[in-house]
Amino acid sequence: MKGDRYTLTAPAAPATARLAREFVTATLVAAERRLLIELARLCVSDTVANVVRHARVPELTVEMTVRTDNVLVAVRDNDPGRLPWPRQGTGEGSGDGRGLALVRRLSHASGVTWVWDGLDLVGKQVWFELRECAALTV
Repeated sequence: MKGDRYTLTAPAAPATARLAREFVTATLVAAERRLLIELARLCVSDTVANVVRHARVPELTVEMTVRTDNVLVAVRDNDPGRLPWPRQGTGEGSGDGRGLALVRRLSHASGVTWVWDGLDLVGKQVWFELRECAALTV
C-alpha cells in the first residue's frame, strides 16, 4: 500500500511533543483528513514523550503515511536497547505509564517495530494507525 509520506526530524526534547502535534495537524489539514486531527495529536504527543523520557537519543523522527483508507504515524528513535512496554500508572492523575495504553485504545492498530540497517539493529519505532470510521466512534 502506497501513500503520501511526510517526515519530521527533531531533537529528543520536551518541546518536540508540541512540534510533533503541529506537524500531524498541518499534514492532516493538507490531506483533508480533519476528523483524525485530535486522535493523531494525542497519540503522537504520547509517543514522542515516551522517546524523550525513556530513549537515550539526541533526536527522533516522526513519519506519517497518508493513504486512502488510513493514516499511519511512526515515531522512531535510534536506541535499540530500550524497548517500550506498557507500564502501570504510578498514581492517579500522574500520567506516567499510560501513554502506550492510551495510544493502543485510541488507534485502530499500534505496535513496535525494530529498525534495521542491513544486519545491524539501529533503533525502533512505535507506530499507530488511524482510520476515519474509528474517529467517529471515539
